[in-house]
Amino acid sequence: MLAPSNKKLHRAWAMYDWANSAYNLVITSTIFPAYYMAVTSLKDGNGKVINDEVVLLGHSFKNGALFDYTIAFAYFIIALLSPILSSIADYKGNKKMFMQFFCTLGSLACMGLFFFKRETVSWGLLCSTLAAIGYCGSLVFYNAYLPEIARKEERDKLSAQGYSYGYIGSVLLQIVCLVLVLNAAAFSDESFPIRFSFLLVGLWWLGFGLIPYFILPKGQPAEQHPEYNLLTNGFKELKKIATQIKQLKVLKTYLIAFFLYSMGVQTVMLAATIFGSSEIKKADGSLLGMQELITTILIIQLVAIAGALLMAKLSSLWGNFNVLLGVVIIWIGICIAAYYTTTPTEFYLLAAVVGLVMGGIQSLSRSTYSKMMPVTQDTTSYFSFYDVTEKVAIVLGMFTFGLVHELTGTMRNSILALIMFFALGASFLIYVILITKKQSLS
Repeated sequence: MLAPSNKKLHRAWAMYDWANSAYNLVITSTIFPAYYMAVTSLKDGNGKVINDEVVLLGHSFKNGALFDYTIAFAYFIIALLSPILSSIADYKGNKKMFMQFFCTLGSLACMGLFFFKRETVSWGLLCSTLAAIGYCGSLVFYNAYLPEIARKEERDKLSAQGYSYGYIGSVLLQIVCLVLVLNAAAFSDESFPIRFSFLLVGLWWLGFGLIPYFILPKGQPAEQHPEYNLLTNGFKELKKIATQIKQLKVLKTYLIAFFLYSMGVQTVMLAATIFGSSEIKKADGSLLGMQELITTILIIQLVAIAGALLMAKLSSLWGNFNVLLGVVIIWIGICIAAYYTTTPTEFYLLAAVVGLVMGGIQSLSRSTYSKMMPVTQDTTSYFSFYDVTEKVAIVLGMFTFGLVHELTGTMRNSILALIMFFALGASFLIYVILITKKQSLS
């Protein structure tokens, strides 16, 4: 294995963020949600939506709520699978193989979205679900490399480097896709450039994903237990790690805080485009179109590059937990402001603030966890707890967001529900800070 301070290894690891973040931007955040809403909405001659219901499996759903539910379902599947897969990966020392499998699944699903049209909504939802599973599944194993390839003092910086690579790479591809979308009128089928963008995302993800595949180490097998089969050993390893985490009071409390504020952070990120296309109106009374939504997400991505690097710097000055607490408080303010946001200008300004704290909280959360882990070969299994915590938070957050939307008819009330998640997360971060101070004095 290459030395932990090997810069080539660090760049190769960060390049997977470059590869997969195109999915996160184009498919999760901008073009796909906007295209999905357009395909599943029936409008009158004035552009006013007169029907936003989608029938799936014999049931009728609001299109935005159904989008939330399908994302929640994808993350639920990963939450079930990743503990078993990650334990097997640690046991066999082949986390890279699992990472590449999910990378391939996700990228091929993105390519499949090329065939998503008005008459194939079920196919589009299936491919988007598989793409989400591929994205989340690969991250379980990608994140697990962080404590293996970087020293503890390097992890904040390397984690931020990964997110920065991701933001830069995804913005570059997004600009290409934006040019295609803005020139849709030049094509006989105006949906073609949009669907071609989905194909480009899959090719980008699969192609650049080969860089870490060829350079990252395979991994070292954990302690072998021939008396167990692979599945049984996976559960044995998970039980062992669960017991260890329970005995680490700071780590356990931090995971609770992370779970609570992630319910808010991840839901805002996943639902931002749907919110903008449903709740924000321009001066003429029409809703935001794809161009405005893409502009909004580009603002978020560009600001997030600086945000990730800024949070890494601040954490070295004030400590990880203090910076995380401050960022969570800012997220509470964002939710309050979003509830009252009605104009595109306000939406753009809010997007800039979201970008500043989005990259920072993701990067710092990941590196904080990696620094709190005990020295172990079971890095994938440990990170599976982190990833499962995040995935279950997304499931509950997205489900709550969609359910409140369906019950009340507006996403603004869904945003109010997120404030509670952030507030609870902040309270547990305060508890973590108090515990660490008490331990340092004793």
